[in-house]
Amino acid sequence: MAEAGLERWESHRLVFEEYLEGLTFTEEPELSTLQEAMRYSMLAGGKRVRPTLCMEVARIFGAEPELALPSAAAIELIHTYSLIHDDLPAMDDDDFRRGRPTLHRKYDEAMAILAGDAFFGEALTLITVHQQGTPEQILAVVRELADSTGVEGMVGGQVLDMAQTGLGSETDPRTLRMIHRFKTGALIKSSARIGAIVAGASEPESDAVSEYAAELGLCFQIVDDLLNATSTTEALGKSAGSDEEQGKATFVGVFGLDGARREADESTARALAALKRISGDTSGLRGLALFVRHRGS
Repeated sequence: MAEAGLERWESHRLVFEEYLEGLTFTEEPELSTLQEAMRYSMLAGGKRVRPTLCMEVARIFGAEPELALPSAAAIELIHTYSLIHDDLPAMDDDDFRRGRPTLHRKYDEAMAILAGDAFFGEALTLITVHQQGTPEQILAVVRELADSTGVEGMVGGQVLDMAQTGLGSETDPRTLRMIHRFKTGALIKSSARIGAIVAGASEPESDAVSEYAAELGLCFQIVDDLLNATSTTEALGKSAGSDEEQGKATFVGVFGLDGARREADESTARALAALKRISGDTSGLRGLALFVRHRGS
């Protein structure tokens, strides 16, 4: 990204990290272990692409980025819950996440399941209690988040992903794209749409940023697949090569390394094209798309 764009994203990230650090969920001593487990995963770091995307889109459409903080945090809680559950033995069975033991390894499987469940409720509380906006805006944010996490969203994508595990390169491209449009792309798209909602963007503007974010989410997943296939465990902070070992449906498995890179390039081009329909300063979104495409390069 250009220097100005980097500074803005870093500013969003720092503001967001401070807000997230301040979140607590209970004062009951009997529930301290649950809260400790939740904060262990929630504060483990990460790129914070989803919440900062929400904040940047709010800025583009004329709102202070801080206005979107409760919704941005809700998105990150949902994302954190998905990672906790993805790592469970019944799913991806990973021992490390972001360079640290996964939550079920740090505590146990039951605590990991329940911590993930708790994040969903706390995410709704953040939006309905703390997000400023009209009743119509708050309802739209809740609907957007629910849609992106349900059957035709993150959870549905995970189910499709598990159904294809073991097939690897035999997965057809249409199914592969559906998996990742739901599993990864839906929440990234909602992150942008929620930023537009809280800022009061028009429907055409929301549609354009939605198209951008859908392509960004697809590119994000393709690059994840590339990194899993080509990086070391130390560099990734989780098990490298695990997708191939489990026979996961990936862009590398279906298209090969060069084909996956072409898919990522095409998705990035479509994302950048969508930005031309937005009248505000989209330099940050352009920079993010290029960062996502070339991260790890």
